Amino acid sequence: MKHILLTNDDGFDAIGLKVLIEVLKPIAKITVVAPAKNKSACGHSLTLDKPLRLDNVEDDYYRVDDGSPSDCIFISLNNLFKDNYKPDLVISGINIGANMGEDITYSGTAAAAMEAVLQGIPAIAISQVCRDKCNDIKNGWDFALAKQTIANLAKKILDNNFPLEERKFLNVNIPPIKPEECNGVKVTKAGYREYGNDTHRHNNPRGEEFYWIGLHPLIWKESSDKSCDFEAIKANYISITPIMLDLTSYNDIKNIENWLNN
Repeated sequence: MKHILLTNDDGFDAIGLKVLIEVLKPIAKITVVAPAKNKSACGHSLTLDKPLRLDNVEDDYYRVDDGSPSDCIFISLNNLFKDNYKPDLVISGINIGANMGEDITYSGTAAAAMEAVLQGIPAIAISQVCRDKCNDIKNGWDFALAKQTIANLAKKILDNNFPLEERKFLNVNIPPIKPEECNGVKVTKAGYREYGNDTHRHNNPRGEEFYWIGLHPLIWKESSDKSCDFEAIKANYISITPIMLDLTSYNDIKNIENWLNN
């Protein structure tokens, strides 16, 4: 039987993770290793300044005490999977909220997929886009479209092969609609996210100053061919973006060489 390793950045008891377990158990053996608490926007970080504890919640279900999603993948692949036995697929999510455009670099959900492909394991990061500060999720969203999508993708990968070369993963975003409202799937590029600075300054009872970083609205720069992830979601399509870890700007290599020599 095929084996899928699951994680997320919303915490080991998050609803999106439970949805993944429910939909994938019929098609594969499932092992879950997830952070003990919410680690959203932690990026591709490993914890190097303190020891981490791997707590067994139940059979094949673990949480990493104060660990990042990348920690979860790194520790599990090197301790729960031994003697060259590795999972066939890593799936990270279902994240509550979008992971599109440059937000991918902040995302703990995407970071877990990054860590998996660094370790040679095919990976998917999947996120449920939501409305109005995710009040739709809080009010009992059923994840029907996300369930269909991830089940189909997992089966296709496990039955055939992963469509990407090494050190690349699939970043999937699900529009906040019902399956019958979906216009299909689009393979997209990562969009151009526009950022504000939503920072709130407060004082605690001792008069000490502290800051909360708020939520930025999903604003983006339109692409000339309407081919980015933001635009696909807006048009009620599922967005699947192939992501690579090589950040080199190849088009600029010659430019920098000329700049240095002038």
